[in-house]
Amino acid sequence: MKDEPMKPVVVVIDDEVQIRRLLRVTLEANGYKVFEAADGKHGLEEVAARHPDVVILDLGLPDMEGLAVTLRLREWTSVPVIILSVRESEQDKVTALRSGADDYLTKPFSTAELLARLQVALRHAQSVGVGEETTFRTGPLTVNLASRSVAVNGKPVKLTGTEYALLRLFVRNAGKVLTHPQIMESVWGPGHRDKTHYLHVYMTYLREKIEAVPAKPKLLLTEARVGYRLKVEAPIEPESGRPPVMGAPN
Repeated sequence: MKDEPMKPVVVVIDDEVQIRRLLRVTLEANGYKVFEAADGKHGLEEVAARHPDVVILDLGLPDMEGLAVTLRLREWTSVPVIILSVRESEQDKVTALRSGADDYLTKPFSTAELLARLQVALRHAQSVGVGEETTFRTGPLTVNLASRSVAVNGKPVKLTGTEYALLRLFVRNAGKVLTHPQIMESVWGPGHRDKTHYLHVYMTYLREKIEAVPAKPKLLLTEARVGYRLKVEAPIEPESGRPPVMGAPN
């Protein structure tokens, strides 16, 4: 007996029960596996847990704007996001697309059109590849990009918003040298490219929280007169304090 092909996974984030029910019936009848969430917080958790092929997202959620959910998703995944909303102004559509959404469909909607757009999103995702690891490990450092959590030697580390944004940038470019202007523009914005004193201060703060000896960093390395680099090394098991025998990154 042949194994059944894997069904594309869709996470639906919408606070309207009727919409979620309609989408579940329609999508499951057309070969999709569906998971639901009624607010942004649980929607993000579902995406992190299910690793979907597509996300269908409403803009008007009870706990946060759908745009905020999109921005959070784009911090750690490129999964296609299709906005499904009653808002139909051109500005709403432009703002959503600029925030990281891949497509925009207004309510009420045609199920045939939705299915067609899902197929387009899936084809695009397959062509560019959307599989991204949500957990990064190097030495004693673990960063979960989905939950925005950081740990050193298995112990949680609390970072400020700017410190986390800085660390996330290094994680997403692990092993690469990032120049001072690149870092400033990515974390603080285009108008701060030359204000590198901000960077030096926050690098000090970040090293104090994740380095065993901040004055002699082993992870966040300085590239003289150029910038900084996050060193990639075998993860350290918190229980033993030794690198694992298998599974070390190249």
